[in-house]
Amino acid sequence: MLTIQSPTGQRMCDRISRRRCLEIGSLSIFGLSLSNLLQSETAQAATTYPRKSPRSVIMIWQHGGPSQLDTFDMKPLAPSEYRGPYSPINSSLPGLDVCNLMPEHAKIMDKATVIRSFSHGNGDHWAAAHWMLTGRTGATGSDRAPRQPSMGAVASHLLGPRRTGVPATININDGGFGYHGGAWMGVAHNPMRIGEDSYGNEAGRLPTADAKSFSLVDGLTTDRVMNRSALQKQFDQLKRDVDQRGQFTSMDDIDQQAIEILLSGKARDAFHLDKEDEATRLRYGTGWGEQALLARRLVEAGVRFVSLNTGYWDDHGNIKGALDNKLPRHDKAVGVLIQDLHERGMLEDVLVVTAGEFGRTPKINGNAGRDHWPGTQSILFAGGGYRHGQVIGSTDDTASTPTSRKIGVEDFCAIVYHSLGLRVDDTITDLSDRPVHLVPGGVVPREML
Repeated sequence: MLTIQSPTGQRMCDRISRRRCLEIGSLSIFGLSLSNLLQSETAQAATTYPRKSPRSVIMIWQHGGPSQLDTFDMKPLAPSEYRGPYSPINSSLPGLDVCNLMPEHAKIMDKATVIRSFSHGNGDHWAAAHWMLTGRTGATGSDRAPRQPSMGAVASHLLGPRRTGVPATININDGGFGYHGGAWMGVAHNPMRIGEDSYGNEAGRLPTADAKSFSLVDGLTTDRVMNRSALQKQFDQLKRDVDQRGQFTSMDDIDQQAIEILLSGKARDAFHLDKEDEATRLRYGTGWGEQALLARRLVEAGVRFVSLNTGYWDDHGNIKGALDNKLPRHDKAVGVLIQDLHERGMLEDVLVVTAGEFGRTPKINGNAGRDHWPGTQSILFAGGGYRHGQVIGSTDDTASTPTSRKIGVEDFCAIVYHSLGLRVDDTITDLSDRPVHLVPGGVVPREML
């Protein structure tokens, strides 16, 4: 069954409300043949952007903002109210210690780059997340409507999937701060949505397909073919609902992408984790680890851009209790993923990124937590064709401010785009029919090239 959803208003504190609008279970819609559908996305990318890239991105998004002092920029000599509750352990990269709750990360740091000097000036969750994931400012906490397409959507538009018959972008577990969709670029470039949000709700804010799209493929019969007239009315109503929010540019695009996903065995097969050997499944574990394994299988199948949200990192209180719970699970998902990609010879062609919208305050507050701190954040990159086994930048004695090699939001986006073979000064055409650069500026740190 394929489910297409229309967006509804949502507020973080009120949880997310959704409405399922349409379920499709037929082999042909509006006279479109499978061959036409499977060619549409690739043809669009080829006519829009002639270059090809063998690379994919797995973006591990830590919405809420992870603590730099409790992960990659530990300050064991700082006063206790700064250094926090954890101790450093050695990693495979001499000179880089990581948190003692991150043993899997410790094994792969020689294959990664940590930027300790990432910094920007916006402490608003929504604004900072929109900025980082799109390269431009737009949404704010008081006005959360996205203004710009995400990097994943741009990659979908310019490059499409690496192989036909799979979605270009897939998002796992979103439901928090951040925007992974197409905005004015259109719903065809929204990611396919699977998993749950940070509150355990089924993911599905953006109108697109979800994992249940594959559940009925093998059992379709003529009894499941919906009356064409009734289906057309439902599509018309869905279009009216969503056009009011300015997110649909063409229903034809979503029809084609959705049916391609529904009928393609490549995408469906990626979800069969039982095809992995037992040792691999045990190595990744359940929860986020299992989803990281799925991310690896999705890029193997040809998906261009996978984003995986590992929980809610906005720990204003009891940061030790929060990190004791989620940091080991995050560690296993990311550390094992990078090890596995390396062992399979895939890491060169898959960029793995872990980041949130900002860091946390150096000094622990009166509630034993850390507050918003855009002044510094530690970001990890692995693979993607870059030079690794290094730390870029430094911070002061309390990880409060960069002391060398300050890296900003546009540089972050430049790193992601460059790995895919795109440049920040490449152009797309906006709603005003004007060419605009992918990002206003930004450079890849020379150390990574």
